[in-house]
Amino acid sequence: MELLFIGLAVGAILAYFIFARFNKERSKMKTSEQSVVLMDKIKSVCKFITVEGDFSEIYHYENLKEKYLSLILGKKKAIVLVNAKAHVGFDLSKIQLQSDNQHKKIILTNFPQPELLTIETDFKYYDKREGWANPFTTSDLTDINRDAKKHIVDKIPQSGLMDQAKKEALNTILLMEKIVETIGWQLDYTALTLENSEQEKLEEKS
Repeated sequence: MELLFIGLAVGAILAYFIFARFNKERSKMKTSEQSVVLMDKIKSVCKFITVEGDFSEIYHYENLKEKYLSLILGKKKAIVLVNAKAHVGFDLSKIQLQSDNQHKKIILTNFPQPELLTIETDFKYYDKREGWANPFTTSDLTDINRDAKKHIVDKIPQSGLMDQAKKEALNTILLMEKIVETIGWQLDYTALTLENSEQEKLEEKS
């Protein structure tokens, strides 16, 4: 009878340690899974628009590719009014994140620079002149629209939109922090360096 009780006691102890070990491994797996899901969730926000700018420019087109042929067949010219809406922000798929599963932290080690995410354009043609034997083709109009769009894109760096978007970086990081906090984790962004004013705000928040 004593041997039976001893056997049951040993069995119970072994079962306890096996169960505890199983729960510990399961907890580790769950925590690791949480961190992966969380980082994927942040990156899935992907392109986050923070600044929007409107542009209206006059683009002058003249066919210079066929300069000598134009002298014979007539020149092609056009004035194009380009209205555009540019969206500048951050591509969050480029951020660098690390997980600290033990302390339930997501560590933000690098934040991307702002970039042009999308641009919507509308073209209106004025004073379109064709040569007597040199009409506009579909290919010409495609080239004009492409060049006119590039004309707008080239002006964006000097427009101040990029600088304005940089100032919105903190708000973007705080949005990420809210996402992390939804499952009881913390976002650690102490490794980041922003513009002086934004850095001060960041330090106040942390």
